[in-house]
Amino acid sequence: MSKLFEPTSVGGIPLSNRIAMAPLTRNRSPGAVPNDLNIEYYRQRATAGLIISEGTAITHQAQGYADVPGLYKSEAIEGWKKVTDAVHKAGGRIVTQIWHVGRISHTSLQPEGGKPVAPSPVAAKSKTYVLNADGSGAFVETSEPRALETAELPGIIEDYRKAARAAVEAGFDGVEIHAANGYLLEQFMRSNSNQRTDQYGGSIENRIRLTLEVVDAVTKEIGADKTGIRISPTTPANDVSDPDPKAVYTALVEALAKRDLAFLHVIEGATGGPRDVLPFDWKALKSAYRDAGGKGAWIANNGYDRASAIEAVESGYADLVAFGRPFIANPDLVRRLKEDAALNPLDQATLYGGGAEGYTTYPALA
Repeated sequence: MSKLFEPTSVGGIPLSNRIAMAPLTRNRSPGAVPNDLNIEYYRQRATAGLIISEGTAITHQAQGYADVPGLYKSEAIEGWKKVTDAVHKAGGRIVTQIWHVGRISHTSLQPEGGKPVAPSPVAAKSKTYVLNADGSGAFVETSEPRALETAELPGIIEDYRKAARAAVEAGFDGVEIHAANGYLLEQFMRSNSNQRTDQYGGSIENRIRLTLEVVDAVTKEIGADKTGIRISPTTPANDVSDPDPKAVYTALVEALAKRDLAFLHVIEGATGGPRDVLPFDWKALKSAYRDAGGKGAWIANNGYDRASAIEAVESGYADLVAFGRPFIANPDLVRRLKEDAALNPLDQATLYGGGAEGYTTYPALA
């Protein structure tokens, strides 16, 4: 039997296999509160070695899409408790992805209709998902953001800390800090979205500062062995870019190596798209992490199938492989992969909870 299907552990979390379920935005939590549909959805997929939940907003301000869950209401924590309990009773392990979307939002989703926040007042050439008055869904252009004041950033870091504590209270086995797909932390790291002149802008050291400060706050609160992070060095998702992603992300993983995280979850290429969107040496990035002393599990993601996942784990390149959309149509994906059985095709109408107009152009980017 391939190592892909053998037990392992990630930080302090024992896993039944090396297959991770990647985060997938589902837009099924009205009021930011998980419900019975969330419970059944995650319970059905508990055979994954590690479930990483859909992106979960750390505050109302952090929300960028309609009906995504949060961790900032007592009712949401109670709702998540039912989800984690169901997963654990089914023998699974689950962490939550803690999320601040930054500029990828709309005024209708923000507290009191305010502007979304960002490193700089640069609008993203992107869209987000909102609900119309009649309850139907639609994609709209993201709203123009305002730049976060330097004095506001400690509050953002505190919001991540509180969300991590709430996640543990809700029964999650840990958290994944979302620093990918063009959301707030990656907006700070990429030069086209970060035009700041304070200590959080300009140099690579400055641009990765906020991400590292969030990591430090979360690990201090719940422990590094319960903390992972997701990165996407070459994705163009949500209109982020940088002329030298190798330098940015090598510096980042070398700094993360000193923080003893449970895992690094790496999207190779364009999120949900081509792996070769930009030239990039993924093995060199992992080597930089290991050479700097990083011991956390390396989770590879994007476009893997059964054969390539088995090869990635057998060769030692990846400790786990994450699958996203295949899990939507195949709750029993682990069994199907183990038996080399056929997979159900993805029904596009299930994306964003009902196939709103525009979903084929803007797939779920959790």
